[in-house]
Amino acid sequence: MERIAFFDARGYDRTYFDALAPRAGLEIRYLETRLTPETAVLARECAAVCAFVNDDLGEETLARLSEYGVRAAALRCAGYNNVDLRAAERYGIRVFRVPSYSPASVAEHAAALLLTLTRQTHRAFTRTRERNFSLEGLVGTNLENKTVGVVGTGRVGIRFAGMVRGFGAHVLACDPEPKWGAGLEYARLDELIRRSDVISLHCPLTPATYHLISRAAFHDMRDGVILINTSRGALIDSEALLDNVKSGKVGAAGLDVYEEEADVFYEDVSSRIMRDDTLNLLLSQPNVLVTGHQAFLTKEALRAIAETTVGNLRAFFDGGPTENELRAREGQTV
Repeated sequence: MERIAFFDARGYDRTYFDALAPRAGLEIRYLETRLTPETAVLARECAAVCAFVNDDLGEETLARLSEYGVRAAALRCAGYNNVDLRAAERYGIRVFRVPSYSPASVAEHAAALLLTLTRQTHRAFTRTRERNFSLEGLVGTNLENKTVGVVGTGRVGIRFAGMVRGFGAHVLACDPEPKWGAGLEYARLDELIRRSDVISLHCPLTPATYHLISRAAFHDMRDGVILINTSRGALIDSEALLDNVKSGKVGAAGLDVYEEEADVFYEDVSSRIMRDDTLNLLLSQPNVLVTGHQAFLTKEALRAIAETTVGNLRAFFDGGPTENELRAREGQTV
């Protein structure tokens, strides 16, 4: 049995990995803590680590993992902005990911955020639980005939585009590699920002996309624009977002991710004083809806993540090829 140190483990992870790992000859050591240079020692005597979006796979962590004999890092997610691929190569640690687990899950969550904000169902839910059935202040807006800008037309972006087109919206897309067969109208990012009533982000976080939605970008947006982000938090300059929500430039924002989420998301911090003033103020706004990086959280996605991750690890230990391996020349380092 090959031993795996499984960091940032949750109960919903165990349900699906426990069903597959033993049959694949994997012994999983579940650890609730995140992977950091300090916690890397917990992987001692393990051949591989399994990591998630907020685990640290930077150079210092990778160096320590290498000292402890770790030979592989299996990401149970698609994004890999938290991995220094060049350092992994230097330390002889091979890195694998789950490139696609359930595009529909993330796209549906983005659509749910958008519909909740346009029809204010989150506010109505709170009111009616208190037996307040007044409709004052709950006037919504249709998606029909609106322009929805979709930034990134990979599997998730294409699914989301199809959903909003079903509501009668016009889709304007932006991607360095356009999917011309999808029947979408493509435009440069600056044009998309100027023309869109809704902007939804479906692109990876790289040095080139860090703060893609910058203070300057907000300036060029339409008044009352709705912003949706189910990709990575640092695509948006959070302080600039807060300022534009307060000024009214941004009509609403639906965020499943946040650029400083690592110490907050996936945890119950309800009894702690949260020192992130930007997040505190965003949460206090009636037109901002924040979920805790849960767009992936469906039964179908969790099953697919476990299947692909276990398959990646088994292929590694068997010495076979896998198309899901990341190499430094193919990605960006942190």
